[in-house]
Amino acid sequence: MLTGSEPPSEGVWFVPLGGTGEIGMNLNLYGHAGRWLMVDCGITFEHIPGSSSGRPRIEMADPQFIKDRRQRLDALLITHAHEDHLGGVPYLWSQLQCPVYATPFAAEVLRRKVAGGRGTLPQPLIEVTPGSTISVGDFEIDWLPLTHSTAETCALLLRAGSSRILHTADWKIDQRPVVGEPWAPKDWVRQVSGGIDAVICDSTNATREGFSPTEGDVADGLLQTIAPLTGKVVVSCFASNIARLQTLFRIAESTGRRVALMGRSVDNMYRCARRCDLLDSQHTPIDPAHVEYLPPQEILVVATGSQGEVGATLQKLVMDSHRHLSLGEGDTVILSAKTIPGNEQSVARVVEGLRSRGVQVLQDETSKRTLHASGHPCAGELSALYDVVKPKLAIPVHGEALHMDAHARVARQSGAKSVLTGTNGDLFVLTPEPGVRRRWAPTGRLFWDEERELLTADASSSAP
Repeated sequence: MLTGSEPPSEGVWFVPLGGTGEIGMNLNLYGHAGRWLMVDCGITFEHIPGSSSGRPRIEMADPQFIKDRRQRLDALLITHAHEDHLGGVPYLWSQLQCPVYATPFAAEVLRRKVAGGRGTLPQPLIEVTPGSTISVGDFEIDWLPLTHSTAETCALLLRAGSSRILHTADWKIDQRPVVGEPWAPKDWVRQVSGGIDAVICDSTNATREGFSPTEGDVADGLLQTIAPLTGKVVVSCFASNIARLQTLFRIAESTGRRVALMGRSVDNMYRCARRCDLLDSQHTPIDPAHVEYLPPQEILVVATGSQGEVGATLQKLVMDSHRHLSLGEGDTVILSAKTIPGNEQSVARVVEGLRSRGVQVLQDETSKRTLHASGHPCAGELSALYDVVKPKLAIPVHGEALHMDAHARVARQSGAKSVLTGTNGDLFVLTPEPGVRRRWAPTGRLFWDEERELLTADASSSAP
């Protein structure tokens, strides 16, 4: 039976305000003894048909529920450096004004975002080394390293009283991660030996059977693809994928090419990674202005624009308006990234535009080689996690209903004693007795207007 409006001392509550029933803008709350912890504060991008600028506007979950309780908010914990997990922090921290904890790489990404003129840097911003344990209020939090498509991603083991809650954030099993240490769920045997009451877990790829390819598989596929090419090569990937960047530096070295970084986001991520010693020190990019002086067979460009973004490097190459590079017959562009749902038309326009210039365009979906790997667990990986963790309760998050339902089936088949699914605003009682109250907390959307530097609210926000 759920009673009261604040978390009780004998149990732990979970309230997602964003990222459950959708992919993106993750914002999660954990409550215990009348206090709250917030986990992640992300964004997504809404594409507006007919927008004069062509740019998507930034969308994030409305934190009004926890803003009203900010005197009881002990901290915000950032699990990793992806925009859908930390991108809202500079815009929303002034409403929260709590300490923010993040790994060194995620903290550096936040600093660079704010230095670029976007929002407010949290104070204090406290760096946590992966593998560490911290105390925040009545919670003890273990930062458990795992593998994902960006560096220093951590799951959180939250301990409050006798309750033990595992928040996985985003993850995959990767025995060849290129950057960082290999990881599989069995590496957590010691941490989970005392029993796990509840797992709150990523559902993004739950509809897919088997296991995701490793970053090492991608490295093999990219090397086999690039090695025989004699023209200019451009690879476009998600800028935050530091392992992919490391792979391309190594391929350039082995094939006699030089790497140039073209696009603000990839340059920023490279600088963050170097500052955190995540890349081989002997590999450095050349100035993009020097590319035009190199023969085609020595050029390897890492470019922004894999999602067809307006103003990104790939779009400029389609228009032949880039000041340092022009592509044509004999050159190759490799899209080493998945197309995010909603971006299909913009990506197709870029692909068609490049091919009309005689450029060979290679995509993972149609290639016989592995040119991209997801950072999220497929059904086989989820099953492997549950076989090790053996939770009393499983709650699928980070996905739409289709993904969470598939995840729930895997959890039940893998022996989870109880499985609960829901959506943003639902209150999940994790301990001592699992339960759920629907539409318990108000939810909504905020939008960042780039031109006016203004947050606006979505009028369709819901209340219980």
